[in-house]
This record gives sequence, C-alpha cells and structure tokens, in this order.
Amino acid sequence: MNFTRRTVSIAGLSLFAATSLGSTAGKADGLISDLTEASDDFSLAVEAYTFAYPLVTMEMTRRIATNVAKLEATRGPVGHLIKFREYPNASYRDVTAPNADTLYTQAWFDVGKEPWVLTIPDLKDRYAVFPMLDGWTTVFDVPGKRTTGTDAQTFAITGPGWEGTLPEGVRQYKSPTSIVWLLGRIYCTGTSEDYAEVHKLQDEMKLAPLSAYGTDWAAPDGKVDPSIDMKTAVREQVNKMDAVEYFSLFAELLKTNPPTDADAPMVERLAQIGIVPGQDFDKTKFDPAFAKRVPQIAFARIMLHFKFSDGDIQDINGWGYTTKTGIYGTNYIQRALVTAIGLGANRPQDAIYPTSMKADSGLIKRAYNGSEKYVLTFKQGLIPPVSGFWSLTMYDADYFFVDNPLNRYSISARQPLKANADGSIDLLIQNEDPGADKHSNWLPAPKGKFILMMRLYWPNESNPSIIDGSWTIPPVTKVS
Repeated sequence: MNFTRRTVSIAGLSLFAATSLGSTAGKADGLISDLTEASDDFSLAVEAYTFAYPLVTMEMTRRIATNVAKLEATRGPVGHLIKFREYPNASYRDVTAPNADTLYTQAWFDVGKEPWVLTIPDLKDRYAVFPMLDGWTTVFDVPGKRTTGTDAQTFAITGPGWEGTLPEGVRQYKSPTSIVWLLGRIYCTGTSEDYAEVHKLQDEMKLAPLSAYGTDWAAPDGKVDPSIDMKTAVREQVNKMDAVEYFSLFAELLKTNPPTDADAPMVERLAQIGIVPGQDFDKTKFDPAFAKRVPQIAFARIMLHFKFSDGDIQDINGWGYTTKTGIYGTNYIQRALVTAIGLGANRPQDAIYPTSMKADSGLIKRAYNGSEKYVLTFKQGLIPPVSGFWSLTMYDADYFFVDNPLNRYSISARQPLKANADGSIDLLIQNEDPGADKHSNWLPAPKGKFILMMRLYWPNESNPSIIDGSWTIPPVTKVS
C-alpha cells in the first residue's frame, strides 16, 4: 500500500493546504446548501456520519497497518512494536510530510480481552513522547519526558470495564475503547552515532499482554486477510462507503468502543436512524435514498470546517495551525477534520505543526517558489519557545523532502545557527547557495514550488506561548 500521512498519520496536522480540500472545497457550497433544505432525518444522518468518522477511520487504518504476517518498515501485526530505524531521504514517497526529528515506535493492540503492558527503558534524559490513542482518536494518556520523565517505566493499558490487579510497579492507563494505537516518538539528531543510540532504546522496549508479562513472550506472526484493500488510501476507502455500509461498520465498532458519557445526547439521537450502541445497525430506520448523498455532504461539511472553524483553525502571518487536537470533547466536527487531514495528532501541549504555503509580501501573498529568496527572522530572544525542540522542514509541492547539496531537509537548533549583530537569527530559505559562510542558516529549497512546516514539540504553555497566543510565528518574507 502507498501509505499517506492521512492513513498512517505519523504525527500531526501536516496538510493545512488547498490540497487537503481538493475538489471537495469547490463543491462544498452547493452541497451545504443542499443540506439546509434537507429533512431532519437526512441532517441527523450527516451529523451521525461526522460523529462516527474517527472511529471508522481508525478501524480501517488499523486493518491495513496490521494486515501483514511479519514486521515491515511501517506495518506490523497486532501486538508488534513497529520501529522506524532512520529518516527518509528525498527519494522516499511512502508517507507525505515525513519527519526528520524523531524516530517512531508504534503498535496496535486490543485491550478488550486483557490489558497490555509496555516497558520503556531509561531514556537518559532524551526527549520522547508516547501518546496512546483510543478508537475515537482521543489521546487518552501521554507518558513521556513532559509528563512522566525519562526514567525506566512500565505501564499497563487496560480496556473499558477491566477490573483486576496489576503487578507491583506497573502504572495503569485506562483506555476508553478496545482499540489502542501507541504512536511513540524518540528524538534523534540523525547522525549514525545517534541512530545507534536510539535503535538500542527501541530494542529495549517491550510490549506484551498482561498474561505474558515477565516471560519471554514474543508476538506471534499475523494472519493476512486477502480481502483487505492494501493499495487504496484509507481515507479514500472510507469515503467510498455508502451510508449503509458505513453505519453498519460503525454499529459493530460501538460494541467494543463505547461512546463517552458526554456523548449521551448524540447517542440518543442516533437511535432515530437505527444506530444503538451494542446492537447491529437497524437498516429499517434509515432511508436508503440517503445512502450515497450522506457521505458526500457530510465529508464536504467536515472539510469546510477547515475554512470556517470559528477559531478551531488559526491563520497567523501566513501560518495555518490548530491548538485543538488530541482531546475533542463534543467538538465532533473538529475531531473529524483532524482525522481527515492529520490522523494521529498529538495534544497541543506535546506538539503543534504550523504550515505555510505563501510568503508574506504585503497585501498579496504568493506561493513559495525556489526562483525567489525568502527569510524567516527570529528577533533576539524570540526563537520558538519550547521545552522539547523546534524545527523548520522543507517540502516540495507534494509534501516530500527536497534533494539538496547539504542533504538537509530541516533546520533547527541542531545547526550552529549564526546570529546577526542585533542578536536576531535569519533562516535563509532559497534554492541558490548563499555561500559557505551562510550554510549554517540555509534551508535549501527546490527550484519550483515548496511548502514549509514548523514543528514545535513540548511548546511552552504560558507566556511566551503559541498555545495562548503570547508568541506568534514570524512571517516568511520575500527578500527584495
């Protein structure tokens, strides 16, 4: 399968771009006007589709990511730790918006029958974060340097309604659903020496069901289901379902992935169209004439939230980002939008991913192009305020790395950035070599169009902070 960031979701909101909306945006106004004229049952079906979108997408992602017999580069059977061993280079085309800051260690497992136990070694003060997502895409707990430190630790992930006793020294994290996705990230500088250090840490991590904890248990090979489409992207597969197929799967998933107490008003309404937790989808309560139209209008409505979000999406100095990820409460449309364009997003306290497609050139903002020169200037003392790390990554127009003479795909404090006489720091964003004396501050661009993404891991939560707005990203300006 050709995994995209939407399907594997290697971390956060990368697609703040027109391509996220595609042709959907062009049709959206007409579709939404159709919705305003629709019946109450039709409108409810659209709401139900939005409510269900994260759970259905997570299940389809899980099926594809685990439908292999043995560990592969980005996939592994249920219960296996999938270890990313190096950063991709400019020839890599499997995952859009790849990252050159952390190596991933992830796993899918089912806590419906029994808990699973994860052991993390002493990270020796290295930055790492291990968010765990439930079936609704909520990050229900986040062990890691920010929250639990970097000492060796062992914790058990328990399922809904589990009652029992855990071994001494094992911390409990309660998953609201049976589906659990561990999406761990360990910081790495990308040198051969640091790769070796991180590989050692990855290999010391252990994952096992509680019944096998403390033994030499090894995860068994997986069973491949040939009926699963391994080539079509997850979002396309979900969007191709008609409403009957979609709600039938949703109802099945509700049996082991219950909604929260806060969802009670929505759950009560769902019964009107045949969706009751714990039961099969009652198709007799659903108008079959809605089967094709509901998914079209519902998805268009989800994507329109990108543009008309009432504050859920920020657009500051040409940078688009959100601080409302990971925990959504009853903001179902924001949850669905993040699922569609950035499945696997962290809580904002752990990571924020501002993305920019156009330079701030006064009244008119124009798409970045390597034929021009740009600069991003941090005034003295105003570099990104983070406790983890920050970086600025260069992508071509399709969100892939750019081949360049420095083999540099991102720029950050890892480089020996040179400051100006006034203490400010200029990041030089251009295709033309600025000269050896300026290589430390150069982020090489392609000759054509490109996109910039900033990663802010463990951003400050108070002044100065991007979360509360007391720190803002400077604009990228065209050099005259």
